[in-house]
Amino acid sequence: MLLGVLLFALNDTMGKWLLGTYAVGQLMLVRSVAGLCVMAPAIQRVGLSGFRGAPRPGLQVLRAACSTLEASLFFWGVSTLPLAEVMTYYMAGPIYVTALSPLLLGERVGWRRWAAIVAGFCGVVLALHPSPGSLSFGAVCALLGSFFYALFLITTRKLAAVSGTILMTGQLLSSLIFGAAFVLVYGWTSPGPVDLALMLLLGIGSLSGNLCVNQSLRMAPATTVVPYQYTLILWGMLFGYVFFGEMIGPLTVAGAGIIVASGMFIFLREQQGLRRSPTRQRAAVPVTIAKTHDLD
Repeated sequence: MLLGVLLFALNDTMGKWLLGTYAVGQLMLVRSVAGLCVMAPAIQRVGLSGFRGAPRPGLQVLRAACSTLEASLFFWGVSTLPLAEVMTYYMAGPIYVTALSPLLLGERVGWRRWAAIVAGFCGVVLALHPSPGSLSFGAVCALLGSFFYALFLITTRKLAAVSGTILMTGQLLSSLIFGAAFVLVYGWTSPGPVDLALMLLLGIGSLSGNLCVNQSLRMAPATTVVPYQYTLILWGMLFGYVFFGEMIGPLTVAGAGIIVASGMFIFLREQQGLRRSPTRQRAAVPVTIAKTHDLD
């Protein structure tokens, strides 16, 4: 889990670095091409018939669209905001999932988790440090992106029975179409060999991080490994300072602390509920920062 989170943080740092020269659409296009190339053997094993027979195609399209939107909005967010600040907003995604789960998943949420949800939202507001100039373009992108990330997690839960290869292929194709459309409108900036390699690594790094996270969930209970996902914020602070000279304010740090505490409380309460209900346990999908299912 720690290695997977580190790979995500490195990936996000490379993306922010490249955004100084290249547009978001170009990054989305190249990284999706790299991801599809890496996944080509798994896609071939599934075959065209596997994709045609996959259940709930409409929901799969919605999930892929949410994935593309949350990724692109993340890049737009970090283009103007500190890396750790945008990561903090995204760490609130599982809190949004719990808030939306009674409406979209039909799950019951008790008063303790509702209290944690309210605290988590207060943490988001604190991290945003409201002021006349706080709702910048980057802040709006980060907040919208974290909402679409929550919708992505919810649709992933509802598609738990679908092959991870099919789901990930849909994500990458959606990202490729999005990136290609933006490149057609805004043009292509020819990258040098090093920058092109970094763009390709965006796709490979994301897949590698997901494989690490999925492997951690195979090797140990979710209660053991999921808390380590919050080290992403620490990496964001470190890489933001080292590579971009970014320092986040005390209000953002305090908000991040509240978000982490609320998210951990919600997660542990959910795990207690799963242990009491074997039926729910069989149907549950852990909500982590991982962006895919297993690539079977």
